[in-house]
Amino acid sequence: MVDTKVDLCGITIDNPVIPASGTFGYGYEFAELYDINCLGTFSFKGTTLDPRFGNDTPRIAECPSGMLNSVGLQNPGVDDVIREELPKLERVFHKPVMANVSGFSTDEYAEVVKRLDRSAVSDMIGWYEINISCPNVHGGGMSFGTDPKMAAEVVKAVRWMTDKPIIMKLSPNVTDITEIARACETEGADGISLINTLMGMRFNLRTGKPILANVTGGLSGPAVFPVALRMVYQTAKAVNIPVIGMGGVSSAEDVLEMMMAGAVAVEVGAANLVDPYASRNIVRDLPYAMKKYGIDSF
Repeated sequence: MVDTKVDLCGITIDNPVIPASGTFGYGYEFAELYDINCLGTFSFKGTTLDPRFGNDTPRIAECPSGMLNSVGLQNPGVDDVIREELPKLERVFHKPVMANVSGFSTDEYAEVVKRLDRSAVSDMIGWYEINISCPNVHGGGMSFGTDPKMAAEVVKAVRWMTDKPIIMKLSPNVTDITEIARACETEGADGISLINTLMGMRFNLRTGKPILANVTGGLSGPAVFPVALRMVYQTAKAVNIPVIGMGGVSSAEDVLEMMMAGAVAVEVGAANLVDPYASRNIVRDLPYAMKKYGIDSF
């Protein structure tokens, strides 16, 4: 009998499979299809301080072995998440959930975490996953995740607001992702998750114009898996805090590869959009893959 349990920043989860933010909503939608308590946990939809409609359409473009998205962080805002979304989730999910937080200033990140952490549903949250791949509208449009100092500032601001584990979600669109990871660790981050999407674009051959209304978008899916694997490997060697790997994961074997690269848990993203049962199937297949490759436990 294999043991699929892993320790994620001091919290034991039944298995390392975690549906990624933006691909699993607020969870209860998928609970209509299967018992989502089979998952290790999941990262809920990226949540900002105020409601966001998101970018103009088209927001999605298909690619060989993947997809481009430019959704633009559409979400109802943190207060609505606390009031409406999490109480619905609480009825169907009985494990700690990962709260994905996005922002457009250091203060906004801190305020979202503060409101979640002091809310009536705060006991549901096990970890905060802080997405620092968002543009900093108060800093010339640069993303927090591309500058070590800016990334460190976000960690410092959020750290003041919670005692729960903080996991920083990093962008791959940088020269050296390990530099960002080390800066986050130095300021008190409890973990690192990577990679977010790679920037890309596609053209409509009939119009000669970009397919996405936002021109560029984030590439995800199996095409990015080797890049993600390389960055997880490099980051796991560079820091002394847990790393969550993601990027193109679509099978139990992919999970094993990510963990061989140094990840302690693995997020599943675009695969959930292709097959809503993808994460459940990976959880089901994982013990068999472990046995096949002689792995008794993680």
